[in-house]
Amino acid sequence: MTTAFGTTNAAVLKDSKLQIQTFHGLKSSGSVPLSRNVNVFSVSSSSSSSSSLIKAVSTPVKPDTSSEPKRSKVEILKEQSNFIRYPLNEELLTDAPNINEAATQLIKFHGSYQQANRDERGPKSYSFMLRTKNPCGKVPNQLYLTMDDLADQFGIGTLRLTTRQTFQLHGVLKKDLKTVMSSIIRSMGSTLGACGDLNRNVLAPAAPFARKDYVFAQETADNIAALLTPQSGFYYDMWVDGEKVMSAEPPEVVEARNDNSHGTNFPDSPEPIYGTQFLPRKFKIAVTVPTDNSVDILTNDIGVVVVTDADGEPQGFNIYVGGGMGRTHRLETTFPRLAEPLGYVPKEDILYVVKAIVVTQRENGRRDDRKYSRMKYLISSWGIEKFRSVVEQYYGRKFEPFRELPGWEFKSYLGWNEQGNGGLFCGLHVDNGRIGGTMKKTLREIIEKYNLNVRLTPNQNIILCDIRRAWKRPITTALAQAGLLHPRYVDPLNLTAMACPALPLCPLAITEAERGIPDLLKRVRAVFEKVGLKYSESVVIRVTGCPNGCARPYMAELGLVGDGPNSYQIWLGGTPNQTSLAKCFLNKVKIQDLENVLEPLFYYWRRKRHTKESFGSFTNRMGFEKLKDLVDKWEGPVEAPARFNLKLFADKETYEAMDELAKLQNKNAHELAMEVVRNFVAAQQNGKGE
Repeated sequence: MTTAFGTTNAAVLKDSKLQIQTFHGLKSSGSVPLSRNVNVFSVSSSSSSSSSLIKAVSTPVKPDTSSEPKRSKVEILKEQSNFIRYPLNEELLTDAPNINEAATQLIKFHGSYQQANRDERGPKSYSFMLRTKNPCGKVPNQLYLTMDDLADQFGIGTLRLTTRQTFQLHGVLKKDLKTVMSSIIRSMGSTLGACGDLNRNVLAPAAPFARKDYVFAQETADNIAALLTPQSGFYYDMWVDGEKVMSAEPPEVVEARNDNSHGTNFPDSPEPIYGTQFLPRKFKIAVTVPTDNSVDILTNDIGVVVVTDADGEPQGFNIYVGGGMGRTHRLETTFPRLAEPLGYVPKEDILYVVKAIVVTQRENGRRDDRKYSRMKYLISSWGIEKFRSVVEQYYGRKFEPFRELPGWEFKSYLGWNEQGNGGLFCGLHVDNGRIGGTMKKTLREIIEKYNLNVRLTPNQNIILCDIRRAWKRPITTALAQAGLLHPRYVDPLNLTAMACPALPLCPLAITEAERGIPDLLKRVRAVFEKVGLKYSESVVIRVTGCPNGCARPYMAELGLVGDGPNSYQIWLGGTPNQTSLAKCFLNKVKIQDLENVLEPLFYYWRRKRHTKESFGSFTNRMGFEKLKDLVDKWEGPVEAPARFNLKLFADKETYEAMDELAKLQNKNAHELAMEVVRNFVAAQQNGKGE
């Protein structure tokens, strides 16, 4: 039975419920057993193959509500929202500075969170954070300039680069939302689906290489993003009065979305893949090429890896599933998880496979308790074999065996690089992804003057693309004057560090992250010097203000996760190539007591590590019981490393010039000069001197 689904009246939607019947005891060669948690419309298929059909029947008009599955409040709000419109459309018209609870949930689908400044006392000071959606981190020139303008005109004067290759714009007032949204849309941008219970921004390596595998990975990410973009028009109705400001989609995307030969779609629905309920929770996808783990591939719900032949021609994809970072303190049934191999598929099938995985989660992910709604919990419950079997029935084919891959490496793409098409790109480190002040002004001038496109990285950095060789010298000079130095002059600890925004605006934050990490990194550097570690050595440090894991702390060698006022859990055991999951080492460590933990850990790493053994690998090898014993018995280094004082400045003019550059980085001239000297010596020792 197929039910038409075209009405836009919320009341009619609510009163016309149909529920897919759950089938019990079916064999794997038959229909997919469904366990629906939501009221949806039944699915039909024109396929004659009963082995791949999803069979469904409608329930009576007045079903026995005693047997209805429990649903969270958000699920009911979505069902009654007329496809994410009501009551947000009404709330935006009121004079109040905020919106009600239902609208607060719905505006997430439009790419925004309501926030309040938690530093201020008294009545709440409401504003909105907007997050863009930029597959592969691609930002056209016009969009960058628009975002830069909007930050000054309607935000707090800064842009923030996220760990999913997007912008966040903070501090937008409710009365300005439509102006800001429409400006983004008309500048080739979007915020649609950047938040909410649907597919988020699709990651891919940001490097604009002309290589076939990189280009193919980025095209695939674009197509997956298009496939899973909502179709019901709620976004454009709200922000540009229904005008569809969209580019044409590739025909293969349209074909894959509309295909219902294996019962994946809601026929005649404005949302053929999502239906009225969308997904149980957020959904994250990343695409990359072998060895390039700039995207933290194992932290995603779906990880897609291009597989090429000997000539570098893309042939298909390895698929990982089930990664995710979020957890809840003191609830061991919630946990971060690494994705695991699902199988290999030929390149022409990738959109159908992604759709089959999404539908498997849509039909079976928990909708009663949002703490357990991510796909990682479904796979943990079912096991990978059952999950693969269900996905194969929506896909219509068996997965081929996973193809062997080389080892993963973290690639930052900082500094000057060849694109492979005659042009250059320049990767710039941005501390915590926060662009403001002189840096923001200079980037604007360079991007505008040279008409550059931009890419954002999953490590909160920015890449300037398509630079002519003649522009390299003037751009380098301008960047240096703004404090955007060559990566060799940036502290190695800073290069891989990440933090979430946390306080004062994030409502979930328990303690500091972005505002606290600059001082934290200086303290770690001081500990390095105290225990005799070289300046060129580093560890991957990530800090979050709560356990949700937005900066992926559970993949860090040293992760700090807020668990109370000025208090953190310490997680250890991630690796520099982002392939190992960290574990909780200590709870409730006050920020002022960190050195008591870090000094013995770093000291014994220096003394007892194997050759080239990373800090994360060292902590895993030693084991937490032994490490805790070393921390408990710590009384300071056995020997103090030798220290040498060098007179670095022979003339006043050089000192004053260095002092000006140092101030841009919140340092003094001596500190900056020592960094330059250390990096120069290290480069010479490594055979990389120029």
